[in-house]
Amino acid sequence: MRSRLATRSARLVLAAAVVTALAVTTACGPEDPSETGAAAPSASTSSSTPTEGAKSGKGETEASSSDKGDSASGDKSGYGQSCGTNDLDFTVTWEAQPISHYLVTAKAKSGITCYLDVNTPSVSFGSGADGVASPVGQGGEDPIKLSGTSVAYAGINVKTTEGEGGKQFEHVIIATSEDDPNPAEVELPDAPTVDKPIVTNWSTKRDEVVPRIV
Repeated sequence: MRSRLATRSARLVLAAAVVTALAVTTACGPEDPSETGAAAPSASTSSSTPTEGAKSGKGETEASSSDKGDSASGDKSGYGQSCGTNDLDFTVTWEAQPISHYLVTAKAKSGITCYLDVNTPSVSFGSGADGVASPVGQGGEDPIKLSGTSVAYAGINVKTTEGEGGKQFEHVIIATSEDDPNPAEVELPDAPTVDKPIVTNWSTKRDEVVPRIV
């Protein structure tokens, strides 16, 4: 009888020891990462995103600065090109109405887009100073874009004096500006007598370039 009681008591003591051991193990389990200050994996991933964004933004800023620098340096390739005389084709026709005059038509050569940013063409007959046409300030658009089929007009009155004075010319010299190094020599439809000629401004409207002494 005593032997059975002793065995039962031993079993109860052993069970109590196991329960105690389990309780101690549970209480001393793995530490909570938030309590130890360790960073969670998701925090590390999100922090790398702003860094990459900052690098990307820096690159865009540098590109913008580069573009601005090109503009500031005066690089105007592809836009805003001034028309040189050699960029244009000229024709001169005789117009009888409403006042007899010569009509100059300027058109950009194939593949060229440019602007007539000097309002009045330089026009002269021969090499003498008395053959230079004086501007009369009529018409005028500044600047005029020439490309494709678009054209600009200017009117010339070759003789503004009375009588038979003057010289005959078969060609007129036209340039987009006085200092253009490549003026064009254009054949006239006849050989008029020239004396104190005048010229209008450029215009896209033919009726604005009928030269009159004002």
